[in-house]
Amino acid sequence: MNIRIKFQKYGAMKFIGHLDVMRFFQKAIRRAGIDIAYSEGFSPHQIMSFAAPLGVGLTSDGEYLDISVNSADFGQEEIHRLNQAMVEGISILGYQKVPDMGKPSMSLVAAADYLVYVKPEYAEEQQAGDGMASIFGDSKILQEKVQAFFERQGEILVTKKSKKSSIEIDLKGLIYKMEALQEPASQESGGRLFLRLCTGSSNNLKPELVLEAFCNFCGVSYDPFLFQIHRLEVYAKADEVPVKGEQARTEYQEYIERMKASYAKEGKPFPEWFPLAEIPYVTR
Repeated sequence: MNIRIKFQKYGAMKFIGHLDVMRFFQKAIRRAGIDIAYSEGFSPHQIMSFAAPLGVGLTSDGEYLDISVNSADFGQEEIHRLNQAMVEGISILGYQKVPDMGKPSMSLVAAADYLVYVKPEYAEEQQAGDGMASIFGDSKILQEKVQAFFERQGEILVTKKSKKSSIEIDLKGLIYKMEALQEPASQESGGRLFLRLCTGSSNNLKPELVLEAFCNFCGVSYDPFLFQIHRLEVYAKADEVPVKGEQARTEYQEYIERMKASYAKEGKPFPEWFPLAEIPYVTR
């Protein structure tokens, strides 16, 4: 039996790397009494996988973890038990069954939403009109810069470096949406930047690379410590079949066609993306 868990990561836990988060969940799941399944062989381990590991320093409201269990109940009780085993900085938001033929979330990830804003401790730099902080300090200026950078450029070429090589890539096709939000949130100062980026195992665009390119375009140096990056949600493509097996695939495609017909009848556009927690699996 497969389970998909959705959780938040915030506060001091943003400084904990992915491998340590994975080790933490292994222990927390045991403490919560979840009947998790183990692999076979001489060195059995818990069967679990994360959808899209979060970078160090980022916070999130949309992290996903898939596990296999031998038995399970569903509802608020499991969420409560897991939250009792969590530390401050990680909260469980969802605990749902995934069909046995369902693909792992890691293979379904295609996009992610991010919110970017200047950290509160840099508020003085916003008021002083210093570099990138001042651009984020005025939502109208930020919107003008975003339009010039994303909407008016035919291509956005950057050099992506790795340990062994560097290649030039065009970010234009990997940024699905980029806009300045006009209304500042109460816990943040100045303007905020919304990004929807290509995410996944084949193509994965980090928000830090977009921010660096944006800063260079604006003619200011990129300071990675200036920004707080917050992941909002992780998505699968709506036209991606999230199940394995010929019969399961056929049933899912027929189900999606009925959904599309229902949307069309109501005069609503069919979604391009599904959050991983809202993939419309066929229920029997």
